[in-house]
Amino acid sequence: MPFSSAASTKPSSDGELLRIIDSEIKYAEESDDHDRVEEIPENFPFKISDEKGSKEITLTRTYQGEEIEVLVSMPSLVTGDEPDHENESDEDGQEEETQSSNKSSIPLTVTISKGDGPSLEFICTAYPDEIIIDALSVMPPENKDGEMITYEGPDFNDLDENLQRAFHKYLELRGLTPMATNFLHEYMINKDSREYLLWLRKLKDFVRH
Repeated sequence: MPFSSAASTKPSSDGELLRIIDSEIKYAEESDDHDRVEEIPENFPFKISDEKGSKEITLTRTYQGEEIEVLVSMPSLVTGDEPDHENESDEDGQEEETQSSNKSSIPLTVTISKGDGPSLEFICTAYPDEIIIDALSVMPPENKDGEMITYEGPDFNDLDENLQRAFHKYLELRGLTPMATNFLHEYMINKDSREYLLWLRKLKDFVRH
């Protein structure tokens, strides 16, 4: 029948697309990252939950009666190849900001809870050697439909510097150390490579059939 004959004939552009996808798959397979198994440090305190096809992993642990959950997202990779005309000033503050922006980072959402009461939620950006706390909220118990407590607190950077340092120490004591963030960077970069290869293969299967 004419309809079925037309439906079974693929456009030539599909063949070209498949060749390009195949080339990208081959390149990804030759990467060192997609099949690398990152060794978990001996003193890494979290259990890792990593589902194939997900762009996030979940870390969990119990610490002195607290339940700690860390949602880790894919890294943001910055190459540092931005045009120089945006950084004409030699002021120290701008240089430090540029150096920070030239690192890769991973978003973290840290939730610390005690029983059925409220929990603390930290929104963080983790660099290989440090964690920046972007926001801090007090969350009500789950049985209140996830509504936020009316006053969420000031911008974290507006807090007293001693209080900021104390919260950084608070997270470090609960396992979010430079060692942990270094490991998480390597782990998530490898996961990103694996998920990209998986995505390419699914894409190829769709176009081919």
